[in-house]
Amino acid sequence: MQWSQRTAIVTGASRGIGAAIAQRLAADGFNVVVNYAGSAADPEALIERIRAGGGSARAARADVSNPTAVRAMFDEAEQVFGGIDVLVNNAGIMQLELIADADDALFDRHVAVNLKGVFNGMREAARRLRSGGRIISCSSSVVGLYQATYGVYAATKGAVEALTHVLANEMRGRNITVNAIAPGPTATDLFLEGKPPELIERFKKIAPLERLGTPADIAAVVAFLAGPDGAWINGQVLRANGGSV
Repeated sequence: MQWSQRTAIVTGASRGIGAAIAQRLAADGFNVVVNYAGSAADPEALIERIRAGGGSARAARADVSNPTAVRAMFDEAEQVFGGIDVLVNNAGIMQLELIADADDALFDRHVAVNLKGVFNGMREAARRLRSGGRIISCSSSVVGLYQATYGVYAATKGAVEALTHVLANEMRGRNITVNAIAPGPTATDLFLEGKPPELIERFKKIAPLERLGTPADIAAVVAFLAGPDGAWINGQVLRANGGSV
């Protein structure tokens, strides 16, 4: 891979951890495809910030649970930038419910986005990434903590870790690494929504560092895996959680 001509697709990149990853990779010299599924306002604002900082980015609207949409996103990235070097599977949802109370719609939506969405991205990346490429998927440190109400969410993330290990073996001889990161409690809208202040304070105390992670903390781990210093890390799950598990 020529490091001055790299291209990365970041799914679910309109805000939160995904936006921080997109900004960091752009700052590191990647052309960044900012994937989103909803309103175009947030991704367009992110792209403006990236370009204002001298980076290169473009938006790509695609529902990651739809394999045709994911395929079209890869097609467009190849046409615009000439090839793809990194995929960051970041898109995900988190709706918490006791297993006994979870309905089919909650289960099916988590599987569609958190698991099938990652599978769709992995499959295209396995077929298309250039030599030296990186596939990086987002798990979660709830795989290991196993708190109540996180059952369905944790199940999808555990499956992402299994896919990561298997695909790393399947890429043998291709010079493509496959890893996952598993953030702990991180100060994003997805995490903070609906949680009372006292609960957030309890989450801060889980890690010995006694704070929530930040999107920038997670983006730094992704940048390491995507960059030249991460070339020997393969088939691993990096638990970026401040020591919480």
